[in-house]
Amino acid sequence: MLLGVDTFWIVFLKLDLLLKYLFSFLVLSNVVVSEKGAPYPSYSETILSFYSCNLAIRASASFCDESDYGCACYNPAALASVAGCLNYGNEPNGKETEFFNFCAKNYATTITEERYWAAYENYTKYAVHTSDIKGFNKSVPISVPIILNSTLISDYRHAYINFLGNYNHSLYYGSGVLGYWALVFVLATIFHWAKFLCPGLMKKCTGPITNFWRKNVTLPALGKKDKTNDVTILKFINILLPSRAETLVLIGFCVVTVFASSHDIHWSEGDPIFPKKQSALLRFIADRTGIVATIMMPMLILFAGRNNFLQWITGINFASFIAYHKWMARVVFVLVMIHSVCFSVIILEKKERKREAYLVWGTIATLAGLIIWVQSILYLRRKWYEVFLIVHIVMAALFIGGSWIHVDELGYAWFFYATVIVWFFDRAVRVARLIHFGFPKATVSLLANETLKVVVRRPKFWPAIPGGHAFLHFMRPSCFWQSHPFTFTLSPDSDENIVMYCKVKGGVTHGLYQYLATHPGKTTQIRVSLEGPYGEPTPARVYDSAVFIAGGSGIPGIYSEVLDLATRAVQDSNKLLKLHWVVKDYDSLFWFYDEILALKDTNIQCTIHVTRPTMCAEPEQEEVFSNTIPEQSSSDGSLHYDKKNDSVNFTAVDEVSAGIVGKIKYGLRHVTFLEGRPSIEKIVKAEVEESSGSIAFVTCGHPYMVDELRYCCAHALYDSKGKRIDFFEQLQVWA
Repeated sequence: MLLGVDTFWIVFLKLDLLLKYLFSFLVLSNVVVSEKGAPYPSYSETILSFYSCNLAIRASASFCDESDYGCACYNPAALASVAGCLNYGNEPNGKETEFFNFCAKNYATTITEERYWAAYENYTKYAVHTSDIKGFNKSVPISVPIILNSTLISDYRHAYINFLGNYNHSLYYGSGVLGYWALVFVLATIFHWAKFLCPGLMKKCTGPITNFWRKNVTLPALGKKDKTNDVTILKFINILLPSRAETLVLIGFCVVTVFASSHDIHWSEGDPIFPKKQSALLRFIADRTGIVATIMMPMLILFAGRNNFLQWITGINFASFIAYHKWMARVVFVLVMIHSVCFSVIILEKKERKREAYLVWGTIATLAGLIIWVQSILYLRRKWYEVFLIVHIVMAALFIGGSWIHVDELGYAWFFYATVIVWFFDRAVRVARLIHFGFPKATVSLLANETLKVVVRRPKFWPAIPGGHAFLHFMRPSCFWQSHPFTFTLSPDSDENIVMYCKVKGGVTHGLYQYLATHPGKTTQIRVSLEGPYGEPTPARVYDSAVFIAGGSGIPGIYSEVLDLATRAVQDSNKLLKLHWVVKDYDSLFWFYDEILALKDTNIQCTIHVTRPTMCAEPEQEEVFSNTIPEQSSSDGSLHYDKKNDSVNFTAVDEVSAGIVGKIKYGLRHVTFLEGRPSIEKIVKAEVEESSGSIAFVTCGHPYMVDELRYCCAHALYDSKGKRIDFFEQLQVWA
């Protein structure tokens, strides 16, 4: 049974990864080199000097019409005055070409070096103080260059350094926020790949310092246990808490963002542009927060994508990236609100009623962000997920589109080009995955009135990644546009088929439950499509012992990975593989019976914990089990195994196999059955004690069970006896 990734898909994923990496590199490079011609507003020392000189000259005299801001680019006297101001108290600095480019770009005027220095010579010969001009009137244009007051030049220069220099700082510090995330991902990549490339080294990392860090920081939940299980605060608000490691990353992100949004913001006494300190700080903070938020947009969307290449590089799972996406979105929204409030105060102070398009769309984007924030509350997401999904997409489109229009005239649209490209690229890959899988008919069955079994043929080059998952679309008019993630395994009957088990809850699965209940045998054919596969096997294969613990419908992904390890293991290997499956009752075994049966010829030690060991004796349950394990006669009337059909069959006449439970236990006699709720703590202690070396615990199931196992693994590090203990979860909760 081959469960490995096909060569075709390895090549495809690497090319896909490379393209996304190159794109992201180009985006980040554009930010870094913005000072050297990138399409972002950036103000060099020469341009700042020009602005300060130009405004100081306009405040002192007139050379053209008052509304003509490009006067200094083509009026000889104004140009001479600017040249004199630029070189005031300094030798020629050789950066005048940026001033030339400014005039050419903004006012279609070409200034050569010869013309510029001729103007400067004109200044040195003919410039005068305005007080020396007979009958001088500031509103009347003059034709001679003027000498500016040195204090005025200094005041305007400092004012523009504070004002326009803040735009430069916003780019640099915003890039610093991206740099912080780059550092996080580099460290995550190193530690992730070290488990595969240097397993021996990782196994040796069991000293007191390493264990202290792991049991107190990287492994446990934020509080005592709750990580995948939501917690209630203020008696009515439910939230999903990040882990301690994720919390540290997010705290660092918030600290860096606060620093980036507030550092190097200055106001100088006597500022001629912003005479009031309050007005100046409002404007500077508004600009800074708006630009920093804009710079985060491409990464914000990248984190939410299913085809986020950073998952494959860093080993950080989708649920963690969604957690980062949520918190980054909250931070971005706070920055946007600060930006909006500051500008609103400025507009109100000026008693202006501006209705320019960029302000209107900025307001729309802010309101869309507010709606996203409100409707993304966990209770609302779970109560009306379909509504949440539609509203979230529409409001996100309004937020991005409105922000794009808002910043377009200001020169920051390139960040939204990158944002939209990231979003469309992710969607394009998702559509490509669906098309590649096709839209075959699947056999969908309702088992034990609690689980949907979906069996579908997979394409030739569609790899069933052990421990992976895929997003399942049921192509029915009522729900074809929805997709939900499920782990899968190969069918015991044929490697060409994959099997997914879906717990009946609300929404789509409940609708299918009602639909199947009306069909004979509660089975029918439904056209489906799969978007995937996503995920990857855990590093459990490099450990001396691997213990897989599943709960309920969390068994498929766990089963596929442990079976893959058993299939690939060397026959004489000392590697210890164990599978614990916690089920509610014996009924729950019906839908996964054949898969458990297939473990009998492997080296996997399987234990099934039945928490409520009571059996429903209703005839329909007997019929379900009979359909799962068809009866065939035997010469001696006893149970026998038919290899051809890969199923166990009963005539059920002897005492051992009397009753359904007896049949199950006899058919699965390679399995250890334990009745009652298992103690996760005792399981962990026993497995660690039995392990001869490093041990990995891999789990998927109910959030309470997963959180309990994480907690017990962390506490086991207090007395690990030099053994490397690691915890990996397949359960990913983000909604």
